[in-house]
Amino acid sequence: MTSKTSSKGIQVWLQRSLAALFLTGQVVVHLLQGKINRRNTLEQMAIVGPDSLTIALITAAFVGMVFTIQVAREFLNFGAVQAIGGVLALALSRELAPVLTAVVLAARVGSAFAAEIGTMKVTEQIDALYVLRSDPIDYLVIPRMIACCAMLPLLTMISLVTGLLGGVIVSQTIYNVSQATFIESVQSFMQIWDLISALIKAVIFGGLIAIIGCNWGLTTTGGAKGVGQSTTTAVVMALIAIFISNFFLSWLMFQGLGRQFLN
Repeated sequence: MTSKTSSKGIQVWLQRSLAALFLTGQVVVHLLQGKINRRNTLEQMAIVGPDSLTIALITAAFVGMVFTIQVAREFLNFGAVQAIGGVLALALSRELAPVLTAVVLAARVGSAFAAEIGTMKVTEQIDALYVLRSDPIDYLVIPRMIACCAMLPLLTMISLVTGLLGGVIVSQTIYNVSQATFIESVQSFMQIWDLISALIKAVIFGGLIAIIGCNWGLTTTGGAKGVGQSTTTAVVMALIAIFISNFFLSWLMFQGLGRQFLN
């Protein structure tokens, strides 16, 4: 019985993953055709961006402070005070800011997408859109896709600055590292490519969150119970997709940069 349930679950997961790929293709085609619902897009941008700002800032600030606590003591022991700010800046720009902001958005926004669209699906509101000659992709998916891909990079940059501010506060108050030393370290370590890579990751993560949340909503079955399952699964799948894609993006972006220091 357990084996049958497990195989059925895997089959459903594969079907939904395949549906997500088809949905991605449809979104690209519709975007190339210029089919954008401006009112819905602006509404979703407000939900994804400003409404998520507070939790993103709190997360970034404490991550920056905790990272500084973990790193600063060890660097002080090695006499590498001038590297504290730079190491924090690299960690935030390359990994922590885009990944953690995407995780926050997946939990908050991706789940909302799956729940909202899933409820529309089981209550036959999606079918009503077809009757009204409105394409659900144009009306529901594309606005959320644009909102996530546009707002997540902005949230990532704000989180990066907030995390650095948290690091400055901790380094000054606990370890007596001056603000000037911290900022000089950031300027000497960070390059423009680090910021560009953070933006690229944020755009891709935003697209994954939107596609997975919308697709799991559109493929919901089984009434209220199905909505709950879709919401939970959408968040889990979005997190897995973020972590896996982050590995390959980091591998492509940074795999060769360290060799110059060996020469």
